[in-house]
Amino acid sequence: MPLKNLIDTLRAEPQETEWLEFKENNDRPQLIGEYLSALSNSACLADKLHGYLVYGIDDRSHEVVGTGFKPHEAKGKGNEGLEPWLARLLSPQVDFRIYEYDYNGKPVVLFRVDATTNTPVKFSGEAFIRVGEHKHSLKQHSEKERKIWKKTPPTQFEGGIAVAGQSADDVFKRIDYPSLFDLLDIPLPDNRTAILDKLIELEVIQVEDSGYGITNLGGLLFAKDLNLFPTLKRKALRVVYYEDESRINAKKEQVGTKGYAVGFESLIDSIYEQLPANELIEGALRVEQKMFPKVALREFIANALIHQDFSVTGTGPMVEVFSTRMEITNPGNPLVDTGRFIDHAPKSRNEALASLMRQMNICEERGSGVDRALVAIELAQLPAPEFQGETDFTRITLYALREFKDMSRRDRVRACYQHSCLCWVLRDFMTNTSFRERLGVAEKNYSMVSRVLRNALDEELIKPVDPESKSTKKKYIPWWG
Repeated sequence: MPLKNLIDTLRAEPQETEWLEFKENNDRPQLIGEYLSALSNSACLADKLHGYLVYGIDDRSHEVVGTGFKPHEAKGKGNEGLEPWLARLLSPQVDFRIYEYDYNGKPVVLFRVDATTNTPVKFSGEAFIRVGEHKHSLKQHSEKERKIWKKTPPTQFEGGIAVAGQSADDVFKRIDYPSLFDLLDIPLPDNRTAILDKLIELEVIQVEDSGYGITNLGGLLFAKDLNLFPTLKRKALRVVYYEDESRINAKKEQVGTKGYAVGFESLIDSIYEQLPANELIEGALRVEQKMFPKVALREFIANALIHQDFSVTGTGPMVEVFSTRMEITNPGNPLVDTGRFIDHAPKSRNEALASLMRQMNICEERGSGVDRALVAIELAQLPAPEFQGETDFTRITLYALREFKDMSRRDRVRACYQHSCLCWVLRDFMTNTSFRERLGVAEKNYSMVSRVLRNALDEELIKPVDPESKSTKKKYIPWWG
């Protein structure tokens, strides 16, 4: 049973800690309240979610000895029940729970109190703290009090619980665990216990006091159906197809129902298949070419899923397909300047999610996914993508095939800057020739490309490798190179 697992996990600690206290029978209500204050404050400083006060465990050997303490029959001062009395005197009113458990015939009582955030928890007007195995007044440790006031919650969104109190059968109904093992290239165990252990190890589920909790990480990546997760279903990827260039006439909308990982490949295939296509002549053959390279869709959509800000409520990642462009939007401002998307080292606000996505080869581990996407776009001689970052969203716009003469000055300069970045990443330099080939401009029209280079120089987006050179074959690098 999960509660027994929790007790055994606490017993396995080498000694009592700031966030863990073992007792046998001391049931004085004032002391219990002081311990709840101390354990909540100490758990905050130790980056723990909870503090624990456990009755029925020897504090030296950690053997289960049992207790005669019955908290649900106990009283606070006066005739008030112990639990409401404690709750009334804790300020702020941090949540705590009391569990009674029969451990092989020996009664065990467990108090679990949430770690505080920012504000020290007081009991009956005084705050307490644990130092080693001992309880002290927080007033004696002003440096610890200052740290509590500055402390932020230790739990990232991925570690939060999407659905709680699940049985093993419930977990298997909600989580596509065969796909999880397949994506991670791990043999599927032949027994339920080993499967659950692996899900716990990967932080897909957590052991709770009364069952299992499926984490936001587990639900987002491996849900059989995100609609079974009320707090996550708004985070499903939404894809909208429009008739033309405006948002007025939407012809189709689809919302992903599977977790990001288990549904990713089918999602990309679906979007790619529904893209408009152009017919090109290659040699003597007529070839159909989709509006955008599949590798670009894959990398940019994966980035949108991974780097979204889950604290932005009421919205989720979105792909919008217009007649000549595609917009990929995710909630949250970019963590990296949009001008440095190409070469910058990977940085994510959702590290656990990004790590698992990398292990499953859904995104690049070295931050080179954007580079790969841009290489594919350049090979297709498409206009340069536009990266836009605002306070509450990040957007990447891909543009369909357009001849040089139909590109705006802004389009051309953006392509010049991105080409210089790609050359730099590939340990090369941009030249008039390389940029002309990237745009598909004939050699006789090199002067048109020269004007774009001058515009990019004027905007200080690129710079010459050798400013003093008089050569007509100058080399260029991005401004930050």
